Amino acid sequence: MSAASLDDDIDAGRSSSLSGGQSAKPLMAIVTGFWAAKTLATAHELRLFDWLSDTAGKTIQECSSHYRMEERPAEMLLTACAALGLLERDDERYRNSPMSERHLVRGRPLYFGGWIEMADRREYPAWMHLKDALQSNRPLTWNPSRQASLFDGEDPLLVATFWEAMYALSITTSWALAEAVDLSGVKKLLDVGGGGAAHDITLCRRYPQLQTTVYDLGFVCELTRHKIEQAGLADRIGLIDGDFLKDDKMPSGYDAILLSKILLDWTPAQCALIIAKCYAALPSGGRIIISDLFVADTKDGPIDAALMSLNMLVETWGRNYTSAEYAAWLTDAGCVDIKVIHFDAPAANGAVVGYKP
Repeated sequence: MSAASLDDDIDAGRSSSLSGGQSAKPLMAIVTGFWAAKTLATAHELRLFDWLSDTAGKTIQECSSHYRMEERPAEMLLTACAALGLLERDDERYRNSPMSERHLVRGRPLYFGGWIEMADRREYPAWMHLKDALQSNRPLTWNPSRQASLFDGEDPLLVATFWEAMYALSITTSWALAEAVDLSGVKKLLDVGGGGAAHDITLCRRYPQLQTTVYDLGFVCELTRHKIEQAGLADRIGLIDGDFLKDDKMPSGYDAILLSKILLDWTPAQCALIIAKCYAALPSGGRIIISDLFVADTKDGPIDAALMSLNMLVETWGRNYTSAEYAAWLTDAGCVDIKVIHFDAPAANGAVVGYKP
C-alpha cells in the first residue's frame, strides 16, 4: 500500500468515526463481546442479583464489604452491570433492573440463570477452540471417540446444570410460542424431547383443555418430574421414558406433536427420520409443530440463529436449519398445509407447522 493510499484510509477512518459511518466500532463490539458475557456470568456466580433483589439498592461500599473485595473492583463491577442494563443506579445505590429482577433472581418463574451458568461453564471453554471444531467437524464439549452421546459419562452435576439451562431457555420462550401458535383445538400434545416440561407447563396454563406428555430419556423424565409437580400440573402433564432416535415408533394417541429446539441437535438424515416417525404416529388431521431459532433461507443471518448454529458445532452433530429445510422434510414425510409462523423469543424465532391429511 502506498503512503498516499494509507493517508486516504486514515482520513476516511477519521471522517467515518466523526460521522458514524463505516468505522471500526462494530468490529470492536464484536471482538469484545466476551467482556459482557463474562461480566454477566461472574455477577450471576456471585449471586449479585439475588443479593440485590427486593432491596432499595446497595452502595459500592456495601458491595465491597459484602463480597470482601476492594472498592475499586466493586465499583467496576457495579458500573459495568449498570452499563449493560443489568442494574439501575439511583443516587449512590445500585439495584436490579426490571429484567434482572425477573430473569436473574433464583426462584423466579422465568429464571434464566441456568442457561448463563451452563454457557459459562460448558460452552465458553469450548468456544475458545472454535478453530479446532471447524477443522475437525466434531463436537468439543464431549469426546465422540469415548462417549456415545454428550450425556454419556458426564458429571451428574453438569448434566443437571445442562437441563436447568434447557429449562431456562424454554420457559422464557414458551409464552411466545403459546401466543403465536393456536392450540385451541388440540386436546392431547406429545412434547418430543421436552425435558423440563417448560413448554408443557406454559401451554397447559394457556389452554385449559390441553393434556400433554413429555417423551424423553429416562433420567431426563426423572429430572422433569419435579418441575411438573412444582407447577401443580401432575394431573395434566405425563411422562414417557424413551429414545426418539432408537425407538421404532413414537407414542401415539396425540393430535399434535411438538419438536421445540430438538432437531438442531441432529444431522439432516436424523431430522428427516424423527419427523417421519412423528408423522406416522399422528392421526389424520394431526399436526407437527417445529419451533426453533431458524437461520434465514438466504443463510446470511439472523445473528442469534447463525451464532447458535456455530454453538451446535461445538456441542452436537447438528446445526440451526432454515424454515424452508424443515418445510421440505415435513413435505417429504407427507404433511400438507405447511405454515411458517414468526415470533420473537430468546431461543426461537418461529414455528413451522404441518398437517397430516
